[in-house]
Amino acid sequence: MADERNVNENSKDEQLEQFRVDDKGKKLTTNQGLRVSEDEFSLKAGVRGPTLMEDFHFREKMTHFDHERIPERVVHARGFAAHGYFQVYENMQQFTRAKFLHNPSKKTPVFVRFSTVVGSRGSADTVRDVRGFATKFYTEEGNYDLVANNMPIFFIQDAIKFPDFVHSIKPEPDNEIPQASSAHDTLWDFVANNQETAHMMMWLMSDRAIPRSFRMMDGFGVHTFRFVNEAGKAHFVKFHWKPKLGVHSLVWDEAQKIAGEDPDFHRRDLWNNIEKGNYPEFELGVQIIKEEDEFMFDFDILDATKLWPEEDVPVQIIGKMVLNRNVDNAFAEIEQVAFHPGNVVPGIDFTNDPLLQGRLFSYIDTQLIRLGGPNFHELPINRPVVPIHNNQRDGYHRQTINIGKVSYHRNSLAGNTPAPASPAEGGFEHYQEKVEGRVVQARSDSFKDHFTQATLFWNSMTPIEKQHIIDAFRFELGKVKSMSVRQQVVDMFAHVSLELTTAFAEHIGIAPPQSGGSNVTKSSPALSQENTIKVPNTRTVAVIITNGYDDNEVNYVLGALKSAGIQPEIISENLGEIMGAGGTRLKVDHTLLTVDSVLFDAVYMVKGSSVSPKFNKKSAYFIDQAFNHYKPIGATGEGKEWIIVNGFEGQPGVVMSDNTSDFAQEFIDAIAAIRFWDRQIV
Repeated sequence: MADERNVNENSKDEQLEQFRVDDKGKKLTTNQGLRVSEDEFSLKAGVRGPTLMEDFHFREKMTHFDHERIPERVVHARGFAAHGYFQVYENMQQFTRAKFLHNPSKKTPVFVRFSTVVGSRGSADTVRDVRGFATKFYTEEGNYDLVANNMPIFFIQDAIKFPDFVHSIKPEPDNEIPQASSAHDTLWDFVANNQETAHMMMWLMSDRAIPRSFRMMDGFGVHTFRFVNEAGKAHFVKFHWKPKLGVHSLVWDEAQKIAGEDPDFHRRDLWNNIEKGNYPEFELGVQIIKEEDEFMFDFDILDATKLWPEEDVPVQIIGKMVLNRNVDNAFAEIEQVAFHPGNVVPGIDFTNDPLLQGRLFSYIDTQLIRLGGPNFHELPINRPVVPIHNNQRDGYHRQTINIGKVSYHRNSLAGNTPAPASPAEGGFEHYQEKVEGRVVQARSDSFKDHFTQATLFWNSMTPIEKQHIIDAFRFELGKVKSMSVRQQVVDMFAHVSLELTTAFAEHIGIAPPQSGGSNVTKSSPALSQENTIKVPNTRTVAVIITNGYDDNEVNYVLGALKSAGIQPEIISENLGEIMGAGGTRLKVDHTLLTVDSVLFDAVYMVKGSSVSPKFNKKSAYFIDQAFNHYKPIGATGEGKEWIIVNGFEGQPGVVMSDNTSDFAQEFIDAIAAIRFWDRQIV
């Protein structure tokens, strides 16, 4: 058994290797291995005659094509993923039996899928939405799935309401409009009539709903789980993924434009950075509460619409995850991967969170129809890296060839094997929670406070973050046609903050509320993205440049940017190469016809001695957009002319200096600052 369960970082890659096929340089065959001599023309009776049904190659090829699509996920349909490993920092044995959390020298293979919730597979990446953050750990004790989101809470408290919520936020059934958007009547009607959504809607209206990158967003397990140690002692636990690059977002206008410029923006960002060796890193944190402290808080710790404020329950960082390999085939891996919060290992167990309890049924149920039967665990991406031994047989797409007569327990013909394993042998043992009470369809009174933490979130925001939330409410509710629904939403959120509702009510044609408000004054600085890590690593810079640039100056700045981990991309009038005044050459990555400033984190204006009027006009628009999105802008040489003409000189985050080394450092510092909210937008 010990040899069978020797798992390391490369275990999953080694297992997948047997399924990889490289067709390059090979001869074409049918699915039966028969070599094919013709793949351009079907078999006909005469060159202008009818196609013959005996053309088995045509039939096989067309039949496979006709059946290539599988049902997309009802939610989280739009996703992208990568392989990597997880490594714990310290032995967590005092809290949990889970072996992958014991040995700091051990690397556990992982597969992580990021996603949006609402849109279809063909929707854009940068829509306002919750992001999924699902991690499959291929551990020595079997697969463990941490199925998380980039927000720590959810819209509803009980899973029985999940179909209602999803129906409301999906495109409206009469015309299937709008796609991948929460800005419509049915969602806000649901919100107003299900006020447990208040806290989550504050998060959805915040910058958290439009992340800059999958690499720059948090992940939260949402639910309260249990750690159980070897002695059977349990603790309540919440899981956190914290990105090493900090938590950063787009601005709304930028997000909308990117959806048109590059709807694959997030997946392209993840793929490209892994290909370049800029491996995304996340640290795993846990919040832990003793069982005896379950009722000491002013909220119910099992309520999925509530978070545990980090100032009250600190996050303990216990490990890191590195994503270091892209997928080989998006369908076989990203689309066919099946996550399930019920996939746990010894030492991790469930609680009575009613939303979690429902997910434990729903996830496996939906995989059955999406992946065509009960054997989806045998697909390469879903296989554990340890052997599977049980009495389950047959079903669609069965791949295992089980030998022997026996497929039942108990038995004597096979010595009563496969036999259950005791806890000492690694067998999973459910936590023996004492449960008593009447069978009812009801909700605990401790779940009934829907506004306190919504106000806590509002109180924790900086002025610019509050303004973004106000603008989001104005936009979203401005798309709602029903005046009754708009009025109900104003009345509802008056309980969260009069400052908030007064700021957006008149913009949507509703009189500001005259009563309401909240007495909650508590805040949680950990909730503000302005308190996140800010580093220049992997940020992209658009370098606007033409022939005749100052070689020494430009080469020095580009070298300094790269040394700081920043990624400059050259943009000029034409693809190919451009030449400096001293004869050096630069490869052009883009033209202004193929990219826009919204696709970059900063802009470096260089210009050159040869600039056409058309390029000048496009460059002026490019820099104007970057300025209006509060991004860092730098200029040297002739590039300063664009800054001066546009009236940006002296504005925060606009860097110009005659000293090249000073300029480079100031520009790098500006890029690390990310945004300049105190900029005066004209």
